[in-house]
Amino acid sequence: MLPNETDPQSERRQAENAADASERTTCPECESETLIHDGDRHEVVCNACGLVVVDETIDYGPEWRAFTQAEREERSRVGAPTTALLHDKGLTTTIDWRNQDAFGQAITPEKQSQVQRLRTWQHRARTSDAGERNLRQALTEIARMASALEIPRPVQEVASTLYQQALDADLLPGRSIEGIAAAALYAACRQEEIPRTLDEVTQVARVDRRRIGRAYRYIAQELELTVEPVDPELYLPRFCSELNLEENVHQEAQAILGVATEEGLHSGRSPAGVAAAAIYLAARRCGQDRSQEAVADVAQVTVVTVRNRYQEQAEAITDS
Repeated sequence: MLPNETDPQSERRQAENAADASERTTCPECESETLIHDGDRHEVVCNACGLVVVDETIDYGPEWRAFTQAEREERSRVGAPTTALLHDKGLTTTIDWRNQDAFGQAITPEKQSQVQRLRTWQHRARTSDAGERNLRQALTEIARMASALEIPRPVQEVASTLYQQALDADLLPGRSIEGIAAAALYAACRQEEIPRTLDEVTQVARVDRRRIGRAYRYIAQELELTVEPVDPELYLPRFCSELNLEENVHQEAQAILGVATEEGLHSGRSPAGVAAAAIYLAARRCGQDRSQEAVADVAQVTVVTVRNRYQEQAEAITDS
């Protein structure tokens, strides 16, 4: 072997060692778990002792740089990322509706009829079976409800994934697409801690509250979803904003909820009702009174619920 030549086996061993080092979670020198990745130097360095654990890591980013959105779109050689919001993950092709060729010139009438037939077959091929048509309709329904409820896009993707899991698990026979879609959206809000009540989902859904509740309990049990109880504090910012209350009321309501939680007054009760009562009590204590009807209307609970929760929290505050 010549001096400048390398042994293939040694190269393989070096690659394996580098792969093992890239999967490390502790420093081999000081055994601390403070490994950080230096993106500029492409190194994995221990933050405690400074040991370079891995060097020359693979950069999976593009080889070009862009400083504006226009440059990024111009230099990119790939399409949009995959998304769970589309039934085909966004990996399909589309035929433009404009009857123009690649140079922007109008195509002949004979070609227009041919392109129109291609559009028709391409549309049919995107949803070739009943399952894909079902999923496409459900994802459209989830997007509509999420837009009406101002739910973020990542939560919509979680809801779309939950619906697809329910479809794959064959949980839809005997149940409506709209009911399972609304239940999946509500479950996603619960998982991602987005404060939306079942009544709010029902207002924008096309099925009644009881069917959505049944569908939600069914998919949560069958898919073994881990859903924590809703924290009433999550509703405070939105309710205070809709009631035009100042920040001191928000802080006072947080303190009231802290006392109520310690006393166990939130257990078994509507989180929205508990939050509404805390806001009503906090507004009174801060001199920014709001009527029980106004608070109940914002929280979408009854006035009786606000009154009962208010009395419990007022007694707890007095005793503490």
